[in-house]
Amino acid sequence: MEISASQPPSEATGGSTGMPAGPDVPSPMETAFAPPRGTTWNRVDPVLTWYRRLLILAATIPSAAVVGLCAGLWAGWGWSVPLVALVLAAGALGWVTAPRVHASWGYAEGPTDFHLTHGVLVRQLIVIPYGRMQVVDVTANLLEQALGIATVRVRTAATTTDARVPGLRLEAAAQLRDRLAARSETFSTGL
Repeated sequence: MEISASQPPSEATGGSTGMPAGPDVPSPMETAFAPPRGTTWNRVDPVLTWYRRLLILAATIPSAAVVGLCAGLWAGWGWSVPLVALVLAAGALGWVTAPRVHASWGYAEGPTDFHLTHGVLVRQLIVIPYGRMQVVDVTANLLEQALGIATVRVRTAATTTDARVPGLRLEAAAQLRDRLAARSETFSTGL
């Protein structure tokens, strides 16, 4: 790559100057949350958006009713309207951001590790060596069952790991569970 005299070296090489990187240069955020080399993120089913929206709806309506009633009885009915509006606004925000939350979930099966990323406000990248996996299970609550999706959960000796892949179709969840279980046996490192 040639660096011209009119362009500072850091911009020509895609360095950090506060200017956006070129189309071929990944941003530091993209690099930090990239899938393992040679793979791409597998995304979860779009039904996860509706699953989240139904949960938000199921939580928002009763919460608004309870908040309105309690505020009206204890603080006066003048307080109930703004508090109910606040609860409904929070529910609306959750409804609108549900597609973004869905799009944030991704997983990749690397050669020696399982990679999982998710999060909108706080992004997370979890890397789990196959040899450290202790239990791989599939769960589906009643709403997930009705929508035909399930959650694959990976458990390790570290209890702080939230390694779950929600919103997978039932067949895809079972296949992922089987692949991860087989790899965990192959890479078993012992504790």
